[in-house]
Amino acid sequence: MNTALLETHLGDLPLLARGKVRDIYAVSADPASDLIFVATDRISAFDHVLATGIPQKGAILTQLSLFWFEFLRGLVPNHLVTAEFDRFPAPLQPFRAQLAGRSMIVRRAQMFPVECVVRGYLSGSGWKEYQQTGAVCGIPLPAGLRESDQLPQPIFTPAAKINTGGHDENITFDTMVQHIGSEAAETLRDLTLRIYARATEHAATRGLILADTKFEFGRIDGQIVLADEVLTPDSSRYWPADAYRPGGAQPSFDKQFVRDYLESIRWNKQAPAPALPEDVVTATREKYLEAFRLITGKSSLAE
Repeated sequence: MNTALLETHLGDLPLLARGKVRDIYAVSADPASDLIFVATDRISAFDHVLATGIPQKGAILTQLSLFWFEFLRGLVPNHLVTAEFDRFPAPLQPFRAQLAGRSMIVRRAQMFPVECVVRGYLSGSGWKEYQQTGAVCGIPLPAGLRESDQLPQPIFTPAAKINTGGHDENITFDTMVQHIGSEAAETLRDLTLRIYARATEHAATRGLILADTKFEFGRIDGQIVLADEVLTPDSSRYWPADAYRPGGAQPSFDKQFVRDYLESIRWNKQAPAPALPEDVVTATREKYLEAFRLITGKSSLAE
């Protein structure tokens, strides 16, 4: 198994952001230059980046996003320029070991300050809110729903981006309109629901339920584009259809092994975050790989 890549260093290239998973650089010092998104093997839980990474996780996330960008190309444009390392500009060529397979060059976009969340099933924060209010993000739902129940129809539940290290804040559609205007809000809502419908159909053919997901959009030359990561296990809740049993939490293809371990050791969820034992790392890596194989139909990242 390869060693986990926890942090990238690309010489003099301008580092613009180092998030929980992605390192973002400008391809050059030109303020209008393209960006390079590098998915590291960092993994976070309970809003903390852990001391241990998951080998190949960044490559899996990148290859899944590339699959979905291509799959959805006829439905929505995106910001991708290329993910073929041999086509990367000369200043990036010395960094093959850090970039090949886990990075993509993208055009700069003027990003909307909202996350476009769509839920087809009642789970996660939506389930918690429903228990308290009978609604999710201001959308009333039928009484008597159980955890993980399928909703009568998918609902659009946006979130405001809050760059304080905490969770993004669920907001109503009316609040979203106040942030970005009614025309853009309605367009993003429509795109989100259409993408979710298309992705749900594909997931079903692969034995998966896509319970919920979130998208980010921006504008390039006035055109709305899909950006960032798309329909990965880090941004989406996938469940195996053959194990689906509403009325409780479902097995999923994400970092549940990590969360369960951290709960078992009674970590206080304060920095510094603990390291992970090898068996948890291995099990988590296998879940990500299984999701990749099921969604793409490929047997390995090398295909």
